[in-house]
Amino acid sequence: MSGKTLQEQLTFKNTILGVQFLFVAFGATVLVPLLVGIDPAVALFTAGIGTLLFHLITKGQVPVFLGSSFAFIAPIVEATKLYGWPGTLSGIIAVGLVYGIVSALVKVRGITFVERLFPAVVVGPIILLIGLSLASTAVDMAKTDWTLAVITLFTAIIVVIFGKKMIKLIPIFIAIAVGYIVAIIWGKVEFTAVQEAAWISLPQFTAPKFSWQAILYMIPVAIAPIIEHVGDMYAIGGVCDKNFIEKPGLHRTLLGDGIATALAGFFGGVPNTTYSEVTGAITLTKVTNPFILRVSAITAIVFALVGKVSGLLKTIPQAVLGGIMLLLFGMIASIGIKTMVDSKLNMGETRNQVIVSIVLTVGIGGAVIRYGTFSLAGIGLAAAVGIVLNLILPKTKAE
Repeated sequence: MSGKTLQEQLTFKNTILGVQFLFVAFGATVLVPLLVGIDPAVALFTAGIGTLLFHLITKGQVPVFLGSSFAFIAPIVEATKLYGWPGTLSGIIAVGLVYGIVSALVKVRGITFVERLFPAVVVGPIILLIGLSLASTAVDMAKTDWTLAVITLFTAIIVVIFGKKMIKLIPIFIAIAVGYIVAIIWGKVEFTAVQEAAWISLPQFTAPKFSWQAILYMIPVAIAPIIEHVGDMYAIGGVCDKNFIEKPGLHRTLLGDGIATALAGFFGGVPNTTYSEVTGAITLTKVTNPFILRVSAITAIVFALVGKVSGLLKTIPQAVLGGIMLLLFGMIASIGIKTMVDSKLNMGETRNQVIVSIVLTVGIGGAVIRYGTFSLAGIGLAAAVGIVLNLILPKTKAE
């Protein structure tokens, strides 16, 4: 933990910075549960508790706030349709266990093992597939009110392209706020949920239900967030001028994400992992005191217990969320392309063409493997196919 006492760190400035960072993380923390149809208060609560656990496991050294990666949206939506929300929660717990297994492998074998198992030729098309798989969902939500959706979409685009400093880091939050205000002015917001909500109430927790199908469906989705986690640790370490990969160790940071995700699954929440919005905010503001992120976590827990906050979030029109999704899912897909470009993946190589093309066609085409009551489909099946192909197909000498 930090050498300073709690009293020394608990200043007005640090408290305000901590609350501010929650709003930077608000997009991923609140948007994901709204899109998958669960109580956002549960996500705020589990993100806060998960972040505090992460800091405990990493000895309070890493300035991180955990939230739900957008990579989980598509598989969670599809898994919920197939196996129900309680069954999907068992898959989310399994994702946390995957983090724990990878953490153990990193401790024993080093980070090179992870990089060999999940190269860009596997991760790139999986991320691309994650973005493309929800395109129709984004359009369906946006078309409930195209005018409202387009206003929200263009607000996000303007902030992303022309925003400066901290503003540029919260395009989702600003776009939703603008779309929501316009919807209120046009009389398209129903405030019954806010009026009926109590000021203080517990989030709507859901108990998980064991489902092998949901577990096998969700496990491969952990690949992309794990790779993102490694990149985030390097990025945050660069800003702090510390090597978090060595101290407290990548195995500890991965374990922190894993335990936070498994805990969220037990409470009925979405996965909680390290993600890039907060990394970007830390890089820009140079606020590297982990204590500030712990203030963000406590603020999230407090917000989760205020029923009016949850009620207000539920009044956001579908078209506003759809407008954000039109940009968001396209950007996820573009990150998949960027992953392959940045790694200088040689797409002139037949082996790479085969892996990328099969991953995409299996995922987009809706291929399913069934054996009795067991089935594997969608992104999970595509990820499994990509990993296997990468391991068995011979590489050229140049590669």
